[in-house]
This record gives sequence, structure tokens and C-alpha cells, in this order.
Amino acid sequence: MMTRYKLTMAYDGHLFHGFQIQPNQRTVQGAIEEALMKLTKGKRVVVHGSGRTDAGVHAKGQVIHFDYPGKTIPAKNMMLALNSLMPTDTVFFDSEIVDDDFHVQYSTKGKWYRYIVDQHHFVDPFRRFYTGHYPYPLDVKKMQQAAQDLIGEHDFTSFAASGGQIKDKVRTIYYVNIQEDPKEKKIIFDFIGNGFLYNMVRILVAALLEIGNGKRPVDDFPRVIAAKDRQEVRGTAPASGLYLYHVFYDKVPTKYRLDVKNN
Repeated sequence: MMTRYKLTMAYDGHLFHGFQIQPNQRTVQGAIEEALMKLTKGKRVVVHGSGRTDAGVHAKGQVIHFDYPGKTIPAKNMMLALNSLMPTDTVFFDSEIVDDDFHVQYSTKGKWYRYIVDQHHFVDPFRRFYTGHYPYPLDVKKMQQAAQDLIGEHDFTSFAASGGQIKDKVRTIYYVNIQEDPKEKKIIFDFIGNGFLYNMVRILVAALLEIGNGKRPVDDFPRVIAAKDRQEVRGTAPASGLYLYHVFYDKVPTKYRLDVKNN
């Protein structure tokens, strides 16, 4: 007998070599599977994640599932048991038992990524692992204006790193928001879409920062998208500022569907 569990978790990605299990590396998937092996007294339980965050990338709302062998444990007790066995840079905060046809990756309706930029002149030692650092002048209104050209369905080849395995580069971005926090000297970028390519959010942030700094024209994105050429946007924002913020399994709320409102 197998019971499928879906759990939502947060983790500090600084000391993890990404989500996906790798030989001789500390990974989030590896840490969860080690904890499950203790629960099952030595049985391997394969953990599936909604997305494979890279080394140094954080999560506020990563979602996983696994099939647990043996006696069914109440969902809340499973969460408590795993939290007691996991390292302190991770935490599970939601748990449920789901049907066998649920898949944490293929059942998604959308993903929300957040990127945080620190604008202090010097690198803040207490933020250096949790933000990207950009101390140069930025026009947030220009970045907001340019971001509207990303809304909708496009071929995002120009914003995909070469290491990706997926051939189809067409994705739909539902929502982009860029807000400034002058008091904290931070700029927060939010992206919601039906899916994102390898390093896509970090490349989009790098291009938006160039627009905000005047290095790239505010109306450049339609040209870059049409080019389908990664050489058009060579920069990639650091992994430290990126967060997998939320995964949608129901329809993405209308308030985050700018692509629909603009049609």
C-alpha cells in the first residue's frame, strides 16, 4: 500500500547545491529522501519537486510529492515528523494526502518567482546570500513600462540559458510587477507564468536592470523576443536573489492574469 503526500516547504538555498539530488552534493531532494529513509527504516522513497531550483536559489513555496510505503500517517503528523528530521535551513508548513494521479510538476497551473535586488552602495553582509546586489541608479518606471512587453505568450529563447534541455521555448507570462522599497533600499520583481525556462527569471531581471540603468532602450523587449537569440541578453542576475515564491495548482487568480485583462 502506498499513500501519496503533497507538502509545501520553504528553504534557504545558500548551503544547498540546488533542489535535484546529485552525487556527493548537499541538495534539498537529498535531505528529504534521507529523512524519509529514517521514517521508513531504510526504504528509498523518491521525492518529486515542482521545480528544480539551482544552487543558491531559495524557496518560500516549493511543493513536493512522494509515495509513502506502509501504513498511512495523517498528513499533519507526516509534516511534523519530517520537520523533526530535516535540517534547520528547511521547513515544511503544509501537508495533505492527494490522489494517485496528482503530480507535483505536471499538475501545476502556474508558478510565481520573486527576485530581490539590494541597492545599497556596498554589499550588505547580512543580505549577500539573499539578494542580488545592484548599486547603480535605476528608473523603476522605465522597468515597469518595459515589463508590459513580456506579458502574454512568447517564444522566450532569448531569455533561456544554454544548459536547458527543453526544446519548446514558448511560455506565457501572466503577471510582472516591479516595486521599490526606498526605506530598505530594495527592488522586488515578481513574475507569474505557466512555466519558466532554465535561468529565465534571472536573465529577465538582468535585462530589466539594464533598462532601468539606461543601458538598454525601454522598448527593446519586442525586438529581443523576435530575435530568438540568447546573445541579445548576455547577463544573468545572481542566484542569491531568486525565490520560488508560490506554485498554483488551481487556476491562477484573475488579479494575476494581466494577459487576460489586456486582451
